[in-house]
Amino acid sequence: MTFKSSLKFAKSLIFPKAEKNSSARRSIFGAIICIGLSIVPLVVVMSVSNGLIDGMTERIIGLSSSHIQAFVSSKSSDVVSAEKFIESSAKYSQKIEGIKNSYPQVSVSALVAGKSERKGGEIRAIERDIFERNKDFKKLFTVCSGSVEDFINGNGKDAIVGQKLAADLNLSVGDTFRVITTKIINGKISPKLTSFKIKAIITSGYQELDELWIFLPIEVAYASLSLTNASYSIMFETEDANSSDVVRIQHEIQQTAGRYANVYRWDQIHTAEFENFSSTKVMLIFIMMLIVLVASINISSAIVMLVMERQKEIAILKSIGAAPSGITLSFLITGLACGTGGVILGLPLGLLCSVNANGLIKMLEMIVNWFAKIGYFFKGIPVNEVSQIKLMDPAYYLQEIPLDIPFKQLFFVVAATLVLSLIVSLIPSAKAGKEKPLDILRKN
Repeated sequence: MTFKSSLKFAKSLIFPKAEKNSSARRSIFGAIICIGLSIVPLVVVMSVSNGLIDGMTERIIGLSSSHIQAFVSSKSSDVVSAEKFIESSAKYSQKIEGIKNSYPQVSVSALVAGKSERKGGEIRAIERDIFERNKDFKKLFTVCSGSVEDFINGNGKDAIVGQKLAADLNLSVGDTFRVITTKIINGKISPKLTSFKIKAIITSGYQELDELWIFLPIEVAYASLSLTNASYSIMFETEDANSSDVVRIQHEIQQTAGRYANVYRWDQIHTAEFENFSSTKVMLIFIMMLIVLVASINISSAIVMLVMERQKEIAILKSIGAAPSGITLSFLITGLACGTGGVILGLPLGLLCSVNANGLIKMLEMIVNWFAKIGYFFKGIPVNEVSQIKLMDPAYYLQEIPLDIPFKQLFFVVAATLVLSLIVSLIPSAKAGKEKPLDILRKN
């Protein structure tokens, strides 16, 4: 029995000219639908998790530490004044090849007092023009209200506040808020209050960052705040954060800075976050692959039913000289065709859902909240007193999910699905090849 003959027999198994009401045929198409439906959530999970992780990673690196960050000791002479700190940070770009820009920063944890609330925040004292010079600041920060230009061109106690922090403190552009830091006088810790005026409210699209950050001009921080517990650092921007050249630049910065600074790459600073992202993604994909595995078992069941229905044809083919391997191959091709059909059905649907993920999530939230309101109504709970259910709360995720189709991973999913289809078809196909024609004809 040639390969061409096996292929023709497999075609007749899937698309028979007679037996239109075959239960085995319905099982085959049911298996195709099951595999297709199992691939849809897998593709969506991979695309959404990739977009979320890449979006959060980009913001954490670009807005928090940049590609390389040097933490400078407060005992260093380079940080005695804002002018000296800015001047010392600029020398690295001139001395070390590969550094595009350097940004000095003074960080202070402080208590922030708004109109009626108080909350802890992280003061980030930076150069005024960083929102223009730094490509990540320019790209990833969105101005909600006010103007960043007013901050850049200002000369007073100006500030830019994260959207979530501004909302928590009930602040808007033009409002004045107070920053409470501590200072030591005669060996005693005393509070120091400094007022600042909001020039702009911005968002990174990631509330975990927006609820902490307050940006102040570095010269104003030196003149107005107590820097007793301040942290001094320089953020370095390179051509590519993932380039192997970053390691070389890190070593050269460390040699130039000497013993008064510790220099780290972005992957060293944020190791815990990225490991958490990676482990979560792997777990989600593993669970989705288990769903595909369970769905592929339907192919085995369909092949078993197909073998039982086509016993007469198997007996006739073997009687005229068909080899057992040819019969087995026909049923294996049938199982592979089921897997291919599932991929053809599920992959486009999964990609379509991924492209419209933000809209689908909002629609699902509306449906969930609608059913929740009905439940609260029957329980006698006032609907107005119940908070909205968020399937992907922006307090923990990005406000908008970036689209990121992982083509390499999708190729692996397609290959894995086809291999699974062959594996689950192997046993019933082998049994079909071992059928004895005399026994079959005697029974029928």
